[in-house]
Amino acid sequence: MEHKHPIAEAKETSPFGSLTPEQFYARHSSEYITRKQGLKLFTQWWTPNQTPIKGVLHVVHGYTGESSWFIQLTSVHIAKHGFAVCALDYMGHGFSEGLVAHLPDINLVVDECILFFNKFHTGYAPKSAAVFVCGVIGWGNCELITLCRDEVVPVKPFDGVELNGAMCGISDKFKPHGRLNISSL
Repeated sequence: MEHKHPIAEAKETSPFGSLTPEQFYARHSSEYITRKQGLKLFTQWWTPNQTPIKGVLHVVHGYTGESSWFIQLTSVHIAKHGFAVCALDYMGHGFSEGLVAHLPDINLVVDECILFFNKFHTGYAPKSAAVFVCGVIGWGNCELITLCRDEVVPVKPFDGVELNGAMCGISDKFKPHGRLNISSL
């Protein structure tokens, strides 16, 4: 079975290409969750269609970004390959409430990501499933902070981290040893 990225089928008039929105969004769900501060955050996820779940991918978007459009297209593509994928819009981003693009404390963002990812992982992932996190553009630092947490922590440690176009560097003295592959284009 050929797996094209959904953006390859997009048209100028529709990101869904020749598919109907219903076909495109098959196995897609979304909901709002309420933060401690009372703000509603938009969350969404995609699950494989008629395939066992091989793994879980948590996606964090870039600064001023959101979890729709390109992240959504990529998530649909990854779900076609057997992964359950989830993402959320940070406060003040995308469909979430809050001051536009205002993030007063990155630790609040990291906490909310971990809490949502834990809820998603508990509800959708088999215990044996590999767990990955992907940070887009400048939010690689959000992922790295997640790995160093002592308080709010993921229910299952990440098996892999992808820094996609990350605007951050990792000092050699802080790079973990072992099965870590750091590359840049």
